[in-house]
Formats: sequence, C-alpha cells, structure tokens
Amino acid sequence: MMGGASPPAGYRPGARGADVTDQHSSPLPGRVRSDIAHNARVWNHWLGGKDNYPVDRAVGDRVTAMYPSIGEVARADRAFLGRVVRHLAGDVGIEQFLDIGTGLPTADNTHEVAQHTAPDARIVYVDNDPIVLSHARTLLTSSPEGATEYIEADARDPERILRALEPTLDLKKPVAVMMLGILNFVLDTEEARGIVRTLMDAMPPGSRLVLTHPTLELGGEGNEAAMRFWNENATPPITARSRAEFATFLEGLEIAEPGIVSCARWRAEPGSGTAEVAQFGAVARKR
Repeated sequence: MMGGASPPAGYRPGARGADVTDQHSSPLPGRVRSDIAHNARVWNHWLGGKDNYPVDRAVGDRVTAMYPSIGEVARADRAFLGRVVRHLAGDVGIEQFLDIGTGLPTADNTHEVAQHTAPDARIVYVDNDPIVLSHARTLLTSSPEGATEYIEADARDPERILRALEPTLDLKKPVAVMMLGILNFVLDTEEARGIVRTLMDAMPPGSRLVLTHPTLELGGEGNEAAMRFWNENATPPITARSRAEFATFLEGLEIAEPGIVSCARWRAEPGSGTAEVAQFGAVARKR
C-alpha cells in the first residue's frame, strides 16, 4: 500500500534515532505536525522504530488491521534496497548513489550498504521533512574514504536536486538514482514521469534508475480499502499504479532481469521462499 519513502511536497521509514515522542519540548520546525499521521513516521512504526507520534501509531495500527501484510511490504521494500545497492556497488561497480525520499534512518541505509562493499562510495540523500533531515545528519555518517551529503529538497523539484549534487557526485560517472516508494505520492502520472525524465536525462550513460511503487495488481486483501482509509485520515495522499503505468517510468531505459516484479521477488535468494508483496520493484540502465 504505502510507499517506503518520505513523500514530496509536504511533510515528508527506522529502528534508530531519538524518540520523536520525547521531543515535544524540543524546538522542532513549525511545519512538523504531531496531530496528523504522516507517512514517514507511520512507516517507521511498521518497521518497529520509535520515531513516531501516537497518532502515527493509531493510524498505522488501523491500516494493519485492514491490510495485515503492510508490515511485510515495509520489510520487503527495505530488503530490496539492500539487494539492489549490494548488486550495483559490487557486481556493477557503481559508486555513486542519489537516494530521493530518504525516510527516517533505519538499519542498512543506502550509504551503509554501498560503503560496506565500496568504501569510497559517495551518496547524496534528498528529503524535505525536517525530522528526517535532523536524524539523517546525526546518524548517517560516511566512511572516511567516501562521502555522504544531504539535500533539503522536494522530489517535485528535480532541477533543484540536480543543481545541488556537485561536488559530492560527479555526473560524468554513472549514478544510481534511487526512488523507493516516492512516486506514489505524486498523484498525476504525467508529472511523475516528468520528474523521472528530468533526473535521468541529466545522468550519464550506465546510470541506473531504481524504483518501487505500490500496486493493487499483486493481491493483498484489504489493500484498496486501507489506502482509501489512509487518504481520508493521514498525509500525504497516495496512489497505487498498474504494471503498465509503472512501466512508463522506465521508458527509454534497459530493464534489468528479472524485470518488473514484486520487490520481494527481485533477485531474492534462491530457495528463500519470499512471499510476494503488493509493491513493484525494478532496476533499469541508461544506455
């Protein structure tokens, strides 16, 4: 159902970090709302984290009651990130990552996975939620050989993101553009396609686009009702997309095997018996 990243345009998943529920006396920015459930914090709750408010837990638990496999979706999305980054950093040799929609820090973040394989890997995280950015700057520290940077920007403003990438990333070398559970917050499909095109047009050949996105086509009893409940009771609104719609984000790119599949099944370990979840995942290469 929900995507795993912080959404664009608004408030912007986490087993580490300070407990948000204990920060009411802290001088948090005015646009942080504790009275409305928000995706990044609810996702954090589903992952067993503490960076959430009572309203986030209440809405998250109601969604879980309607759609019991949502926790599996959250874990599958995170495991997909790990497999993809290990593959790209280890097998492909990509050492630059642009992670748009960072979400609240949890275990096995993009830079940790990449720098474990390639210590000199360079990562730029992008988010527009003040809590996410505060936690990221405190917790997401780079290896001595590599680099980690953070950009406060909205996914709907790809030009701003691109302007801020250098000098951390060298756009003459391949970059893995990670957009996990983020385009589902851009309700207009043409707008979402435009964001992807702008980003990938600026990337050199050999770069990769990595996407996950919720769908109603992979089953999941209660998924549609849970999504409707979310849109009526939390922020920001979300949309599911079909395989055909998801595929339009990858037009002009070479889709890596095994193609567009449930993110839980993308290059899963043989014999792992991983259950399919209602979230597409794919990796594509810019020729």
